[in-house]
Amino acid sequence: MKQLLFCSFILIFAVEGFCGEVNEPNDPVLLVQSKWDEVMNILRDRQMQEEMKAEKIAAIASPIFDFPLIAKLSLGRKHWPKLSEAQRETFTKLLVEHLKCSYSEKIAMYTNEEVVFKEAVKKKKNIIEIPLEMISKEKKIAIIHKLRETDKKWRIYDVEIEGVSILLTYRSQFDDILSRGTVEDLLSELQKPPDE
Repeated sequence: MKQLLFCSFILIFAVEGFCGEVNEPNDPVLLVQSKWDEVMNILRDRQMQEEMKAEKIAAIASPIFDFPLIAKLSLGRKHWPKLSEAQRETFTKLLVEHLKCSYSEKIAMYTNEEVVFKEAVKKKKNIIEIPLEMISKEKKIAIIHKLRETDKKWRIYDVEIEGVSILLTYRSQFDDILSRGTVEDLLSELQKPPDE
């Protein structure tokens, strides 16, 4: 379970901004592979403090995640249209911060797992899935990065770990809150510490 939670860090630490003008590979496979290589190099640095690792990983990962789309999809067609522009902006910011708080300590659990990329699967013209395995002495952990091309840029909108979609997990939780309460209830819930 510790390793499973750790694997979520690449989604969680992409929190410094929703976009960035950087020279990224336009090939989605090369994009994800290059980012994983950079992140792994940081995690293997035993001299670097954990806080500094988190900051560096955030800077590496943030440009390749589409947080506005993640926020929209996590509420789905049922709930997203009900939010005002101000609520959408607040929700997106709170969602990212909530994810960050939930998993920030997991970065210390990295124990030098090997990362093996599998063949990418193109789902649609602008959607591709890039599977990989994190291999340790105990087990293999399957991870799928799901990317969508928008404005000629590939960005991650979901990460599936051992068959569990982070996006769909949050959609289920948010749907439950909104089915029983209001948008303000959801925003209030996201402001609470994750373990509360």
